[in-house]
Amino acid sequence: MKSITLLLNTTESVKSFVNIISRFDFDMDLRCGRYVVDAKSILGIFSLDLNRPVVLEVHCDDCDELIKSISQYIYQ
Repeated sequence: MKSITLLLNTTESVKSFVNIISRFDFDMDLRCGRYVVDAKSILGIFSLDLNRPVVLEVHCDDCDELIKSISQYIYQ
């Protein structure tokens, strides 16, 4: 499993993010504090506090292509 910190603070960024990650077959979760939702669920993501960074937990060992695809949302 790999964890990546993201910033998804606009409606448009959430829509675009979900469209990108839906192309990948492996499971992914988004964690914000003690809440965890399916990363491919737009409604689930909007239930989180998006004013602060969220953590994407990828349940796959080889996710280099995914990381390249979502690089614009990675929080440094």
